[in-house]
Amino acid sequence: MERKIIAILRGVTPAEAVAIGTELVEAGIGIIEVPLNSPDPLDSIAALADALGARARIGAGTVLTVDEVEQVRDAGGTLVVSPDTNPQVIAATKAAGMASYPGAMTPSECFAALRAGADGLKLFPASLIGPDGLKAIRAVLPAGTETYAVGGAGPENFAAWRAAGATGFGIGTAIYTPGLSPVEVRARAEEIVSAYDEAWA
Repeated sequence: MERKIIAILRGVTPAEAVAIGTELVEAGIGIIEVPLNSPDPLDSIAALADALGARARIGAGTVLTVDEVEQVRDAGGTLVVSPDTNPQVIAATKAAGMASYPGAMTPSECFAALRAGADGLKLFPASLIGPDGLKAIRAVLPAGTETYAVGGAGPENFAAWRAAGATGFGIGTAIYTPGLSPVEVRARAEEIVSAYDEAWA
């Protein structure tokens, strides 16, 4: 089973990226995002792509411009995640052969993202949308639309989000905060994977 869990490593450094990424993959998480407001993020993405690209999807988060899309591509990333719905960023991502997951909160943003070619939606901030909000939006989205709840989804509410129609999750501080060791990240990842598997059982 491919778990639709994006590990968001905000604040990770290039020196620790591969060790942490390896523990995530070993725990069963196969999608890793390094936000571009992390220290030297492109170096971390390049290191992760080189070491783990055959076993995981590596990409960038907080991607706001077309120039940043190109930098992520050049670093070896295959995934672009944004906090907003920017048609130019989506188009550039697809033109570069990468997967696009823009942030959206309203039905209008969701449909704008899909019309621009997005592969799926990052529902952000999920804490404000809530499972009830997703359920309402899901009723009008095209069948099969990927919806990742980000910013308010975690092991304690995976089941509620799944029941509302979420297909995956982006997990940030619950899985990584600066200063955590790879072993600590592995323990958190295993807990999240266990809760995800239970929700999808």
